[in-house]
Amino acid sequence: MKKAVAISLIFIFAAFFSGCVKEDEQTRVKKVITAIQAASEEKEVKKVMEHISKNYSDPQGNNYESIKGLLLGYFFRYPRISAYISNLDISVEGAAAKAKFETVLTSGVKTGSISDVIPESLGVWNFDVSLKKEEGEWKITSAQWQEAMI
Repeated sequence: MKKAVAISLIFIFAAFFSGCVKEDEQTRVKKVITAIQAASEEKEVKKVMEHISKNYSDPQGNNYESIKGLLLGYFFRYPRISAYISNLDISVEGAAAKAKFETVLTSGVKTGSISDVIPESLGVWNFDVSLKKEEGEWKITSAQWQEAMI
């Protein structure tokens, strides 16, 4: 009986302390990427831009305002946008992070099956994103993207 009580107490303490574990930085970066994905599907420019650094600058010559304009253009042009992210690879070094992933952008209804939306596809894109911690929050400071060769 004492063994059963001791084992039960161990499980209770383990469950309690596992709930107190802080998220690791990779998980926080992943949440930024998925928050942008969700906000894009809702066509919420403001929510997307909350995750973009005011100092954003990329090799294509875009800054914070031009990214905002690019989003507005896509959101206006396509009635629906769905994004499927795959091959997400995140690395974190101190206050800097990189995220590489592939995204299938579609203008169809999200059905759960990629084969259902390919005819309405906006394309498959490879992203290489740089992030920095600003005031305790991960913000995208730069991104490169190119259409994937499939």
